[in-house]
Amino acid sequence: MNLKAEIKAEAKRLGFLLVGATTLQTPPHFSKYEAWIDQGFHGVMAYLANDRARQRRFDPHQILPEATSILCLALPYAAPLREQRLPNDGNTGQIAAYAWGPDYHEIIPPRLAQLVAWVESRLNRPIRWRGYTDTGPILERELALFAGLGWIGKNTCLIHPRHGSFFFLAEIFWDVDLEPDQPIQADYCGSCRRCIDACPTNCILPDRTLDARRCISYQTIENKGSIPVEIRPQLGSWIFGCDICQQVCPWNIRFAKLPGDPALAPPAENPMPGLIAEISLTSEQFNHKYRHSPVLRTRRRGYLRNVAVAIGNQPDPAALPSLSQAIARESEPLVRAHIAWAIAQIGGSPARQVLEQAQTVETDETVLTEIQSALETLR
Repeated sequence: MNLKAEIKAEAKRLGFLLVGATTLQTPPHFSKYEAWIDQGFHGVMAYLANDRARQRRFDPHQILPEATSILCLALPYAAPLREQRLPNDGNTGQIAAYAWGPDYHEIIPPRLAQLVAWVESRLNRPIRWRGYTDTGPILERELALFAGLGWIGKNTCLIHPRHGSFFFLAEIFWDVDLEPDQPIQADYCGSCRRCIDACPTNCILPDRTLDARRCISYQTIENKGSIPVEIRPQLGSWIFGCDICQQVCPWNIRFAKLPGDPALAPPAENPMPGLIAEISLTSEQFNHKYRHSPVLRTRRRGYLRNVAVAIGNQPDPAALPSLSQAIARESEPLVRAHIAWAIAQIGGSPARQVLEQAQTVETDETVLTEIQSALETLR
């Protein structure tokens, strides 16, 4: 067995589903990335557009000049079961499947270090390396594409023809000279457009990129401010991320049956939380509940903003008492503003009374504007 085969075997022993090597060439589709940035499709994700990051994406050698190859890996997480794809009542929020279990940033980097240590013992020398998993200025899917881990689908996800797309990507830049693997040449999406047709916000573009500003994942995670009013209804019950374009993909419906890596296993209880209870989470409760979860990334204010929108999209008068208490007690103006919108979606005389009372004590101009707009919709 040659060195690359041994490395792949060890990586799979560590739980990685897919492993492949590629070179440090300029990504062939870098010009598409540049055009995407120039058109502003990245929204507020300024870290994607700064000059230093763009240069590193253009020339991977700048990340680690000593590197002679890149090892690309994929770690599977549990694919959402059919019965978990939609909430079973009007009080359930949806969280993207990758966030059901522990934060992958706590799981993957130690395994990359383990793999490097194993190769160092195999080569009997120290290795100069740098590892990433959605943590650095590299085009991960592009690298994985050329390492033979899959093709980039119309929904922009990397898809493997036997395992679908429910996996995390990781990379090791190192001074280990490996023969590159061959990329998958075929486009297995063909004429299928299920992901495009299923996207509620029409964010999937014809050239296999996204207008991130319209993406549910972007709005519920990356956007730290107000969610545009015209997009709120399309968010449905999603409160962190979105799985729709992966759920409808035939390659996932047919092949994504694996339970995922045990270290990423979701809790025994249903990971989809009740919205009415969530809207009352204190800072301490939120930080404790999600301390080891990717959901922590939104911070409490972003998460409760999302919860408020989801409540508004499943208007249930039973939620009004909790919303009334929340808009009166909540310290974050961003959350109060979205609660006002949610109250208006429930409608009726009781909702109007709650908003009118909130208007008499509110001091934040942004929230007052939301309340006034909400009251106008109830006239």
